[in-house]
Amino acid sequence: LSYGLYPVKMVVRGDHTSVDFSLAVVPPRTECVVFSIDGSFTASVSVTGRDPKVRAGAVDVVRHWQELGYLIVYITGRPDMQQQRVLAWLAQHNFPHGLVSFADGLSTDPLGHKAVYIKSLMQDHGVLIHAAYGSSKDISVYSSIGLRPNQIFIVGKVSKKHHQQSTVLMEGYAAHLASLMSHGGSRPAQGNARMVLVPRSGFGHSASIRRRR
Repeated sequence: LSYGLYPVKMVVRGDHTSVDFSLAVVPPRTECVVFSIDGSFTASVSVTGRDPKVRAGAVDVVRHWQELGYLIVYITGRPDMQQQRVLAWLAQHNFPHGLVSFADGLSTDPLGHKAVYIKSLMQDHGVLIHAAYGSSKDISVYSSIGLRPNQIFIVGKVSKKHHQQSTVLMEGYAAHLASLMSHGGSRPAQGNARMVLVPRSGFGHSASIRRRR
């Protein structure tokens, strides 16, 4: 297959149940930006709670990186049985299209799952991580894959020791977006899949990209 996004439908021969997803074929050295779903986006309870509120400005920051040509990767340690609910939440809040990684089942080590998945993208598929967002819990994950403090953006409460290991967004996403949009604040993705991959749409039932570990 050539580079791009491909709709795929898998059907069980016996009972004819099916699943629809998209397959992403990307060039080596594709640059991406990673977002931990619960850590980066929710201002109240988790995505699967009754009334999860999105952090102000979060969608705009994701869209900024997408418009610069980066592949967006959403990660969560949640089991894949929650896929429908999480994707519906992303769609409801108009998050840009991207890969979504769930754990294969109930995980006793959600942070370990995230690290394994990102390392697989880097080592097996030649993907480059340009920046990553999450909560203080995600700092160890992002540091373990070699990201520098100025590539790790953290929201929420952060202990003093973590301030040296990451860039803490003390003033929220709106101020961060203004910084990204200022001269030298961010650059377009270089080469990679910029012209062949990144769709401008948001999530939808027929357009979600799902990538399990």
